[in-house]
Amino acid sequence: METTPILYTERLILRPLELADAEAIQQQFPHWEVVRYLNAMIPWPYPADGALSYLQEMALPAIARGEEWHWSIRLKSAPEQLIGNVSLMAEQDNNRGFWLAPQWQGQGLMGEASAAVTDYWFETLDRPLMRVPKASPNLASRRISERDGMRLISTEERDFVSGRLPCDIWEITREEWRRLR
Repeated sequence: METTPILYTERLILRPLELADAEAIQQQFPHWEVVRYLNAMIPWPYPADGALSYLQEMALPAIARGEEWHWSIRLKSAPEQLIGNVSLMAEQDNNRGFWLAPQWQGQGLMGEASAAVTDYWFETLDRPLMRVPKASPNLASRRISERDGMRLISTEERDFVSGRLPCDIWEITREEWRRLR
């Protein structure tokens, strides 16, 4: 199995997630602005050992199986500080997910991280299609999909931390991604 590489963007370092990231995730993740539009499988209120449990029981085993790829998001100007996470998953209709701590939202950072891992999905993992679910009211996430050239293909009801909401499924093919890049 190939190890997940460090990815670089103009302003970011995307470092493969590791167990040592648990404390930083525990500090940055459990904020309503971060979790409200995430899958309802995330416990809320977030437990004191939530990040450690997530890494040990879900993310790191999925990485080891070659089914998921997870990166911590860090600013090049402050590489020691984790500010979010971006992930790829080999699941049907759920190939990319992300979160960013509130104080770094609205600066285009997630769009930058998202584009880097989408490129990895298509060019390194050689996947033909990416589908991304998101809560319909999550307008910031929707704008990222729109800027990436994705199209809305369906809407269904799903459970999120904030309750049952419409969930939009967005899609882009490798050929479309390459044309837009």
